[in-house]
Amino acid sequence: MRRYILHIILLIACIAPMKMQAQSDIQLSQYWAVPSYYNAAAAGQGDKLNFMVGTRQQWVGIEGAPSSFWGRADMPLRFLGGHHGVGIAFSSTNEGLFSNMVFGAQYAYKLKIKKSFLCFGVQLGMVDQKFDGTKVEIPSSDHHTPPGEDEDIPTTEVSGMAFDAAFGLYYMHPRFYVGLSATHLTEPTIRYDDSSGSASENGFEFFVPRQFYFMAGGNIPLKNPLYEIQPSVMVSTDLNVFTAEATVRLRYNKFFWGGLGYRWNDAVSIMIGGEFKGFILGYSYDLPVSAVLKASSGSHEVFVGYSMKLDLSDKNKTKHKSIRIL
Repeated sequence: MRRYILHIILLIACIAPMKMQAQSDIQLSQYWAVPSYYNAAAAGQGDKLNFMVGTRQQWVGIEGAPSSFWGRADMPLRFLGGHHGVGIAFSSTNEGLFSNMVFGAQYAYKLKIKKSFLCFGVQLGMVDQKFDGTKVEIPSSDHHTPPGEDEDIPTTEVSGMAFDAAFGLYYMHPRFYVGLSATHLTEPTIRYDDSSGSASENGFEFFVPRQFYFMAGGNIPLKNPLYEIQPSVMVSTDLNVFTAEATVRLRYNKFFWGGLGYRWNDAVSIMIGGEFKGFILGYSYDLPVSAVLKASSGSHEVFVGYSMKLDLSDKNKTKHKSIRIL
């Protein structure tokens, strides 16, 4: 059934204007662990060189459901008497007959305000999208030609690339953070080329809409210093679809955590993880609360990372750790 729905959507896209909207940002339940994925201004937090990779398998049991892989690396810099951050971020998602890849280089300028930082960040990169037309199946009916004979639908592998940009603001306090950002500012328009590199005759185009994010979180110390409560929220919209989620984690001895999350009208998340000698590992399971539950057993997400202490010279007297590892 999902395959036929995918085909119907594709047919509508071809009968109507030959330009369709594509979503390229991964919907992560552990968004709090990778703020720089959604906000370039969060690149280079703290005083460490950070590496992290992860994967998300969404709606397990549904054919063609999104399967994503992502990674990032960032580090702080000190030059010209200022605080800066640089990083890279990439993601790859396969969904149905589509595959999307986004890559970007990040820069953040951090304005020190007492013990806090107000950060301005930009990300520049590319969006690459592919469509496997060799697997298109058009249901037989009186209104359609036999499978593979509709000239308005690609029957070969086609792909395209476009320039991409993002911008963000991020405020880091020793006990909380707040961020606003916008990804895909240029609304990249991808015109498909076939596997030979020639432009598609029918001019198939997809565009990636601007996506806006609000993110916030913090640490709440308890009477027992071994325990901390770490709440966080993220709201996102492309001005057509609105998504909101909230998470609360209980962290023990700056080593182990467990938590719950809720994405509005979508899923409940259970997450666990820990940190040890620079390594960090996290896992979450999403249980759908929508009709998706009838076809899927849920979604799985895991990430692993490593942080290496950097020597930022004696001039950097003020060390600011990420709110995630306070």
